Amino acid sequence: MNRPRDVVERYFRCMQAGPGAAEDLFALFADDAVYTEPFTGTSRTHQGRAAIERTLRDSWQQTPPDLVLTVDRVDVDGDTVTSLWTCTSPVFPGPMRGRDVCVVRDGRIASLEVCFLPS
Repeated sequence: MNRPRDVVERYFRCMQAGPGAAEDLFALFADDAVYTEPFTGTSRTHQGRAAIERTLRDSWQQTPPDLVLTVDRVDVDGDTVTSLWTCTSPVFPGPMRGRDVCVVRDGRIASLEVCFLPS
């Protein structure tokens, strides 16, 4: 069985790899997973793996050049994994920081909530 921390670490490796790791990334999500993200300027929730796949594929079309995603901290509490991260790109005025709260059930991501943190 996949430990929650291992699943989240694979998620970040796939996110760093981008579209080339799409199928591996999508396989980490449960069919009924829920993904909440702020990347369009408002918080949006996507229900189900198919909707999450569409959202992530669309987001890769908007990815800034030379984006670097660094995981700063990972805390595990049972099935819940909280990760703090930093993203940098030459087009950003400064580093962007965020927090992911991920619930892993049966070795798959059941829910993932992403939010930005103040710089």
